Amino acid sequence: MKTREDLHKIFSRIDGYREDVITMQRELTAIPALAPSSGGEGEWKKALKVKEYMEKVGYDEHYELNAPDESIPERKTRPNHVYLVKGREGGKTIWIMSHLDIVPPGERKLWESDPYVTRIDGDTIYGRGVEDNQQGLVSSILVLKALKEEGIKPAHNVALLVISDEETGNTLGIQHILKVKPDIFGSGDLVFVPDSGSEEGTDMEVAEKSILWVKVTTKGKQSHASRPHTGINAFKAASHLVVKCEGLYNDFAGKDPIFDPPGSTFEPTKKEANVPNVNSIPGEDVFYLDCRILPPVDLKAVKARIEGYAKEIEQAFGVTILVEYVQEQKAAPATSPDSPVVKALSAAIREVYGAEPKAIGIGGGTVAAYVRKAGLPAVVWARINETAHQPNEHCSIGNVLGDAKVFAHVCLSE
Repeated sequence: MKTREDLHKIFSRIDGYREDVITMQRELTAIPALAPSSGGEGEWKKALKVKEYMEKVGYDEHYELNAPDESIPERKTRPNHVYLVKGREGGKTIWIMSHLDIVPPGERKLWESDPYVTRIDGDTIYGRGVEDNQQGLVSSILVLKALKEEGIKPAHNVALLVISDEETGNTLGIQHILKVKPDIFGSGDLVFVPDSGSEEGTDMEVAEKSILWVKVTTKGKQSHASRPHTGINAFKAASHLVVKCEGLYNDFAGKDPIFDPPGSTFEPTKKEANVPNVNSIPGEDVFYLDCRILPPVDLKAVKARIEGYAKEIEQAFGVTILVEYVQEQKAAPATSPDSPVVKALSAAIREVYGAEPKAIGIGGGTVAAYVRKAGLPAVVWARINETAHQPNEHCSIGNVLGDAKVFAHVCLSE
């Protein structure tokens, strides 16, 4: 059982890690762990740097579940590593899962400094990847460092799961891991993903919506714009379909207050170019819908309604419409707010940050969904500045240390 004395020792030890945070963030940021599809060579150099840190910290077991990738120089794989520290009682394992890969910096002119060279301004560290996901990676390493240096053994096993390919699809990361080692998680394990959250540190993500991306191609007949009666305006017909699809909000009008927004969303987004000149009636038009759908809603029913709307437009305008689904992902089962993983995290947040946590759902997808689909509750949480993927991405040193305390609290709980 954890004691107030043990918590005080660990928290005090973590408070002294400010320079460790700066050093680790500087060294990790200098290694651009970009996927080949993003113009990089993968995550291996960064994975080896993490291994260097962990060898200094110490662990009881280390194993690799690397995924084949012929596009990676020399190693031809993408790294997925597990570092395990055994607890006093064994039994369940507390997992903290972070990803190695980053996204490209984007437009360099929008950065106030080199994205791969950390810049320190008081409590803030700037650089690509410092928040997404190095904040979670560093904080989890510091948990084990503090436990070792204080000579305190956690109640149960603690495992750091360091994965690849989170930013580009998860096929070579968590999906590969669950494929080659489907029993990696035990039934009583607690899984934490420090990869999203809020500035207050109160939001615990326990549920996600289903995702449906729709490509709609409308075909009519091109003609001169001065003689529209000789053509069939695909753009006009598609525009009417866009407006008709607004009816999806009424067709699937359910609400769940755990989500923000609480209902399903059906939004037209990408629009491909049609004719390049003003004075032609377009004979073909392509647009996309991004649908984020509450878990109970049947995706087949949504698709049938979209296709029904398309048929109505075909008949009204004399066009032909092709509806394709470029992404379809049914929501994973939600993690119950009353589950042990949420209760343990809630207690730690109250202790460390003095804030009242709340369980929330999101419209986006995270790696936690794959864990939930495998049958194990998982929670996504961190106290972050929410600057991921933005120019001048940054994190708070205080948040890195605070999150380390939160996970240390969880690790010392029975």
